[in-house]
Amino acid sequence: MRLSRYFLPILRETPKEAEIVSHRLMLRAGLIRQQSAGIYSWLPLGKRVLANIEQIVREEQDRAGAIEVLMPTIQPADLWRESGRYDDYGKEMLRIEDRHERDMLYGPTNEEMITEIFRAYVTSYRALPLNLYHIQWKFRDEVRPRFGVMRGREFLMKDAYSFDVDRDAARHAYNRMFVAYLRTFDRLGLTAIPMRAESGPIGGDMSHEFIILASTGESEVFCSSNLLDLKVPSEDTDFLGDLSPIVKAWTAHYAATDEKHDPDVFADLPEDKRITARGIEVGHIFYFGTKYSEPMGARVAGPDGNEHFVHMGSYGVGVSRLVGAVIEASHDDDGIVWPDSIAPFAVGLINLKPGDAATDKAAETLYERLDNAGFSVLYDDLDQRAGAKFASMDLIGLPWQVIVGPRGVEKDEVEIKRRATGARETLGLDAAINRLTAG
Repeated sequence: MRLSRYFLPILRETPKEAEIVSHRLMLRAGLIRQQSAGIYSWLPLGKRVLANIEQIVREEQDRAGAIEVLMPTIQPADLWRESGRYDDYGKEMLRIEDRHERDMLYGPTNEEMITEIFRAYVTSYRALPLNLYHIQWKFRDEVRPRFGVMRGREFLMKDAYSFDVDRDAARHAYNRMFVAYLRTFDRLGLTAIPMRAESGPIGGDMSHEFIILASTGESEVFCSSNLLDLKVPSEDTDFLGDLSPIVKAWTAHYAATDEKHDPDVFADLPEDKRITARGIEVGHIFYFGTKYSEPMGARVAGPDGNEHFVHMGSYGVGVSRLVGAVIEASHDDDGIVWPDSIAPFAVGLINLKPGDAATDKAAETLYERLDNAGFSVLYDDLDQRAGAKFASMDLIGLPWQVIVGPRGVEKDEVEIKRRATGARETLGLDAAINRLTAG
């Protein structure tokens, strides 16, 4: 993509309303524009990052055996009246009345709708286990939306829902999502720690928040440093097998948010193993049994011939929130530092002297060859000062920069820079492409 033909509205000044790093950088780098309190338009660069995160989330859900659907944003209120949540949910729910005076709502979550879909089609335990997920926009009317996409009113979320014949089967479904989440966040370049979360009236140990450590986190967290050394399950993990050893390995060490923190137990850890930090929640998984299946009549015929209310679980990932979370975890004084896996472009190609025949030819040749090699390239062909070009590229944080200038072209050389480390190399054209291919 040529920058001269792209839409990248970079801001030189930091907007006053931005309180945290991710919000400031997302506005300055032209990823988003605020349209109302907690509501944002996603501009081209931000949309590419969002799509990359969404795809990784999708791949790991599919790998774990979940099946994708797509439910509407607008839901009938009657479904929520069945579950008993319509009147209890509060002012965070945006309630709507259509032209026929039917009560509707902008979905803040989808337990009711997915339960209605399940009960309409599934009648036997033979169709289980089943896990259905979608990636869809949600709306919760926060009283004080803040921190950009980290706590907005409209947000993109992956929510999955599992259906099983009993609690034991539900635990297997829970374990599959637990492992899928470990892999998802690792692929996003994040170190996410599963922490015991509130399980509500159902009780039990099947409720975990996945937390990344960041100084701007919304809550204080406490954990053992042993968790930072655990190996994330590989892509050839057998999701049909017994995953409990993996889950046990990750839950054997102390990890708690401030709500679940036990100071006495934490104090028993060796002092050099204790981590106290701020954390950002990027995912939440929990089992809620028959909370929705009973009031909504979602039951199946079991192997004993009797009908059973299905046991359900819910598994959420804030896809749009993750964009901000990644920036909070990966930035420096000059701007964003995108992990390779979700960067909007892999390479920023900088032509230092557009209009110079030799420099243009070298840059065009590199642009074509990088594209043919499978790299997504943002080619800065604008006639601007070199300093402005470098500042913009550092701000948007593409993993690699390839710098083409007249002095280097005379020697048939270009400079490449790794954004994460700042390391620079001067190489010939062929060697530069080989270096990028090697990673």
